[in-house]
Amino acid sequence: QVQVAEYGGGSVQSNGSLRLSCVVSGSTRPTYCMGWYRQAPGKPREWVAYISRAGGSAVYADSVKGRFTVSQDNAKNTLYLQSNSLKPEDGAMYYCAARRTPPCRNVWSYDYWGQGTQVTVSS
Repeated sequence: QVQVAEYGGGSVQSNGSLRLSCVVSGSTRPTYCMGWYRQAPGKPREWVAYISRAGGSAVYADSVKGRFTVSQDNAKNTLYLQSNSLKPEDGAMYYCAARRTPPCRNVWSYDYWGQGTQVTVSS
């Protein structure tokens, strides 16, 4: 049973920073893609970024490009989301997801999802 768990949410002021972590466990085979998503109250879930565990650059949504950075530590099965210059509209529940096979760009076809971690940004 694959489990995905997010950590690191919290409350920050506008222009602040947070680092979210995502740990994947229970998998006998490594997952190929990892992604971050978010959902604010009353809004649909939004894709934020994804990265291939095989390497290469992360791909970002326009809304976070230049402010958010994805990194990973494959030895620890951990994905990170460094969020800088946070805005009130970045406040949301942030989710991590994993996909067994490529292509990673199929962001709405990921196989395993975490329960989310809350990010609140005050103005």
